[in-house]
Amino acid sequence: MEEVWRLGEATVRDVLAALNEHSDKQRAYTTIMTVLARLERKGILERRKEGKGFVYAPRATREDYLEARAEAAVEALVDEFGEVALVNFAKQMSKIDGPRREQLRRLARRG
Repeated sequence: MEEVWRLGEATVRDVLAALNEHSDKQRAYTTIMTVLARLERKGILERRKEGKGFVYAPRATREDYLEARAEAAVEALVDEFGEVALVNFAKQMSKIDGPRREQLRRLARRG
């Protein structure tokens, strides 16, 4: 996903080249093709036919995606652990420095 966000839209070959360029581990074309196809089926990417292949693009910005994932994760924790999860979130907040804690409060009021 990071490479697709960085590129804006990409083919399997684009993602493969970018990943292989930044890593000692060389990935296979079919692996990247499978991952992109799965992300498209999950609604995270959209794709359009171009020539013999597909061009993939993100359905959401990185920030929006992370916001949705974090919200779902927190919701799942609260659903599963209830008050215990909330107490632990409060404990974590007490460990954060003052300016950062205030920034988080402002952000929470916006949401």
